Amino acid sequence: MTHLILSRLTKTFGRETALDDVSLSVAPGERVALLGHNGAGKSTLMKIVLGLIPADAGRVEVLGAPPGSPQARAQVAYLPENAAFHPALTGEEQMGLYLRLRGQSPRDARPLLDRVGLGSAATRRIGTYSKGMRQRVGLAQALIGRPRLLILDEPTSGLDPVSRREFYAILDDLAADGAAILLSSHALTEVEARTDRIAILSRGVVVADDTLAGLRRNAALPTRMQIAARPGAADEVAEALQAGGRNGVTVDLVCAADEKLDRLGRIAALGPLVEDVEILPPSLKDIYDHYSRREAK
Repeated sequence: MTHLILSRLTKTFGRETALDDVSLSVAPGERVALLGHNGAGKSTLMKIVLGLIPADAGRVEVLGAPPGSPQARAQVAYLPENAAFHPALTGEEQMGLYLRLRGQSPRDARPLLDRVGLGSAATRRIGTYSKGMRQRVGLAQALIGRPRLLILDEPTSGLDPVSRREFYAILDDLAADGAAILLSSHALTEVEARTDRIAILSRGVVVADDTLAGLRRNAALPTRMQIAARPGAADEVAEALQAGGRNGVTVDLVCAADEKLDRLGRIAALGPLVEDVEILPPSLKDIYDHYSRREAK
C-alpha cells in the first residue's frame, strides 16, 4: 500500500491559488524531497496531509485513511521547522509527556533521547537548549510509536554538519524499516545525496517529480568536465578539445549530456597529455533553477 497519495489536489485562499491540481505519492521506504521557493505551497500541502486544513478539491489518502482521521494520526509523525517546547521542562520530562499522550510508557523517554544524541542532556531544562538541540527533541518526539509516514518541514534547520549527518542516518534506518518520508528543505546539497525522489513545487504546481538522474536527463543541462593536463600541456589539450577555459594546468570543458561519451573518448585519445578528468554533472541547484525558471516563463 502506498503510504501517501495526493491526486489532483487544489487549495485556494480567497483569490490566491496555493495548490493547483497537485498529484504526488510516497511509497513505503521512500524518501521524497519536496522543494520550492517560499510561498510555493509546500506548507499548505503538508497541512492538508496532516488534516489541519481541508483541500478544496482532489483526493488525499494517508495510509489508506482520510487525513486527520484517528487511523492516519496514529501512524503519522510531523516535525516543523521551529519546534517549540516548554522551557521549564527537562528533555526527559517533555518526552515523557508526549509518550503518555500517545499511550506509551514515559520510561521510553531516555532511549528516544539517546537515539537523537541528547541522552547526556536529558535532565537539563529545555530552556537551556540550543536551537539544534530543540530540533533533536522534535525528532525524538516524531519517532514515538514507530510512525509509518513522516512529514518533515526543514528538519535540519539549526543543526551542525555532524548532527545533520546523524539525522539523515536515522532517516535511512526508518526508510529501511518501511517508513515513508516526505521532507521539505532548502538545503539542496544534503537533499541531493540523501533522498530517493525529488518533487519541485512552483506557484502551487508540481513542475518536476522524478529521481535526480531522471531530472538530469529531462532537463538536458550541460555537463562540465575539468581536465588536469600534464604540466605545460594545458594549451595543447585545450586546442585539441576546442575548450575555452584553462588556467595553465586545468582545462574546463562544457558539453551537452549526449556528447559526454564522445568527449571522453577524445580526452582518452590524448594519452599522456592528460593526468586526470573530473566529470561535474548538473547539481540539484542547477536543476531546481532550471525547472523554476521554466515555470516562471
